[in-house]
Amino acid sequence: MAINVYFVRHGQTYLNLYNRMQGWADGPLTPKGEEDAKRVGRALAPIQFDYVFCSDLARTVSTTRFLLAEHPGNNPTPIPEPAFREEFFGYFEGEDGQHFADFLGGPDGYHSFAEMVAGWGPDKLKDKIAAADNYGTAEDHVAFWKRVDKGFDRLRALPDGSEVLVVSHGATIRSIVQRYSDAYDPGDSPRNGSITKLTLDKNNTTVDFYNKLELPE
Repeated sequence: MAINVYFVRHGQTYLNLYNRMQGWADGPLTPKGEEDAKRVGRALAPIQFDYVFCSDLARTVSTTRFLLAEHPGNNPTPIPEPAFREEFFGYFEGEDGQHFADFLGGPDGYHSFAEMVAGWGPDKLKDKIAAADNYGTAEDHVAFWKRVDKGFDRLRALPDGSEVLVVSHGATIRSIVQRYSDAYDPGDSPRNGSITKLTLDKNNTTVDFYNKLELPE
C-alpha cells in the first residue's frame, strides 16, 4: 500500500511579482495569487483529502485557506509543518532576482535562477548560495534535506491509502522532484498554484506528475 501526496505551490505573492528572492521572508498574496489558490482548490475537487499540511509561512497558510474554501467536501483542519518551508536564502532574502543571478551565476554564464538550477542542479546551487552568504545563515543542501526529510518521515507514517495535500514552495517542490526523478527539466520551476503528485510507500518515492494546473486525465 501507499499514500498519494499532492504538493501545491502557493499563489503568487508581491515578492514573486517583483522578482525578489523569497525564502523564509514572506510577501502577501496578490489578487492573482488569491485566484491561483481558488483555482487549484477547484481543480482538486475530485480528491477527498484525509490530511492537509502546509508550510508555516504566511503565504502558504493563506493559499491553503483560499484553496480549501473552494474545495468541496469535509476537509480536515490544515496542519502547519515547518519541514515544508521554502529554502532559506539567508542574507540574500529580498534581493532582486535578476541582480542575484548575475552576481552568483554570471561568471559561469548563468543569468537567471532557472539557468543556475539547470546548470548546477538544485543541491549545488544551495551550496553556492550558502557559501556566498557572509552571515552563514543560508541553508546548504545538507541543512535543507535534514529539515525536509522530517516532513517526509511524517508523511510516511500516515495510514496506507491516505490522500494528502501539502501546500509548499517552488524551490522546495522542484528540489523534491529532482531528488526522486530525472524525467523533468531542472530549469522548469513550478508555477504558482501548480500541482505535483507523489506516491509514497515505506521505502520508495515516485513522481507521478509535475507542475500541472489541472489534474491529468
